[in-house]
Amino acid sequence: MLEKISKYFTLSEKGLKDLLKAVGWGLLYYASIMLSVSYIIYFLMCAIPYAINGTGSIPSIPLLIISAIVILGLIGILFYKKYYYDYITTYTESGERRIRLAEKLRKLPLSYFGKKNLSDLTSAIMSDCTELEHAFSHAYPGFLVAVLLIVIMGIGLICYNWKMGIALVWVVPVAYLVIFGLKFVQVKFADKSLLAKRDLASQLQEDLENIRDIKSMNLEEKFYKKTEEKIDNVEKSAIKSEITLAPFIFTAQSLVKFGIVSVIIVGSFLLVRNEIDLFTFIMYLVAATRFYEPVILSFENIAEIYSSLPKIRRMREIEEYPTLQGKEKPNFSSYDIEFKDVSFSYQKNEEVLSNINVEIKQGEVTAFVGPSGSGKSTLTKLIARFWDPNKGKIMIGGKDISKIDSEKLLENISIVFQDVVLFNDTILENIRIGNRNASDEEVIKASKLAQCDSFIKELPNGYNTVIGENGSTLSGGERQRISIARAILKNAPIILLDEATASLDAENETEVQEAISKLVKNKTVLIIAHRMRTVTNADKIIVLKDGKVQEEGKPEELLNKNTMFKDMVQKQQESLNWNLS
Repeated sequence: MLEKISKYFTLSEKGLKDLLKAVGWGLLYYASIMLSVSYIIYFLMCAIPYAINGTGSIPSIPLLIISAIVILGLIGILFYKKYYYDYITTYTESGERRIRLAEKLRKLPLSYFGKKNLSDLTSAIMSDCTELEHAFSHAYPGFLVAVLLIVIMGIGLICYNWKMGIALVWVVPVAYLVIFGLKFVQVKFADKSLLAKRDLASQLQEDLENIRDIKSMNLEEKFYKKTEEKIDNVEKSAIKSEITLAPFIFTAQSLVKFGIVSVIIVGSFLLVRNEIDLFTFIMYLVAATRFYEPVILSFENIAEIYSSLPKIRRMREIEEYPTLQGKEKPNFSSYDIEFKDVSFSYQKNEEVLSNINVEIKQGEVTAFVGPSGSGKSTLTKLIARFWDPNKGKIMIGGKDISKIDSEKLLENISIVFQDVVLFNDTILENIRIGNRNASDEEVIKASKLAQCDSFIKELPNGYNTVIGENGSTLSGGERQRISIARAILKNAPIILLDEATASLDAENETEVQEAISKLVKNKTVLIIAHRMRTVTNADKIIVLKDGKVQEEGKPEELLNKNTMFKDMVQKQQESLNWNLS
């Protein structure tokens, strides 16, 4: 039962237990408050008859002082425990929730990220977690404590005098029915608000990422208007939500306040008929001032709880999304790669690869060529198991990689993609990502092989130069060479190069190719390239078109026949002679 509840609310087992402890200590804290009220009522019971006709007695002053100190001390201790489990443990759970989400995202297949907006995921980890942090520290424990207090106090008041008890309590279930009718409206508006905020975050991200192009095309005003519209949508959704919720909240609060009137009317009637005494009447009036306070507080908490449900649902979608299966350790006997009847599509009915049957031998350089959109990059991503094929198998050393732990598999693969990702850190640390245990000397050696050393030495702080977000201070060619240095440093038995030299000039491309050629001995190397000169020294060429293998063989064999590869080489050579006239 607890496990189901914790999963539903995306809480850890400890987080749920801490929430229940917060409720328990909250009950005890409010019970101590009621104890102080009861003590005051007891004192009045003794003091009023004594003051009116001198009958009875009142507690001694020392006893009053000692009792007050004990009660205040108890209240202080219980308040500390309530505060600790309401806030401190909730903040700890919030931090762990962010870590759980980050770990889950790290293990999810790339197909998940293809379906999700980046700003949506960012807001889930940042703003959603922050808002849930407030909900679980204020709304949930507050609501549960309020409801339990209402039930306990209501039962006690009805048992003491059922007529006065019902006069005091009857408004509560009626008010809650009004508030529960709020749920569908609140959740609907919460969903709309989330979408509006996500759209705004996406627009802001797009503005910042493309600021250079926006300025160069004089599109500042157009993008400003789009951003302003998104901001207006967020504001309007918030206003609509508040305006729509106000009648429900106002009605429920008015009903609760009518309960005091009900107590006065019923109490006066019973007092006149001598069915209750003055003390009972006063006691229920005092109880009403305390009884309705948690009721009104719970109304406010319910609204926040309803608003949190879409965020919890979004968290749960991430946490419950299936990860790539496979627990076997690699232990490859060789690093030959084989595609057996592999078909793959990113979306239904849009096949990117169709019945691929190819072998990529260890110790050879295999080049995949073909027009854009033919599925070349998809092949590399399937080998790295960023996705699993819809049909067929991919074997490495005779082992089906779908049964191998994806993270262990990646330990055997070095990848250089055409879209280089760098971090806002030093060049030294950006290259060291390839091997976190590498020494500075090993990093520098790899950078020299990747032809990075010359431009790095010209930077203000050399290898300790911070290169900005995604290497913003470097050129495209420099960023690509750093990516190649990473792969060299990793020194994995399988090397995947997807347009690895696309941003390099002819001189640097030749130098980098020479560096790569020194690393491929006894390794499985797959190269994707549009420049035919990049693949002329490959051991094997595989030509793809429309997701299918058109032809394969050694470069010289394909060039001596009337092949698609030969046609591609000839057209590229013709393009080299093109000039402006």
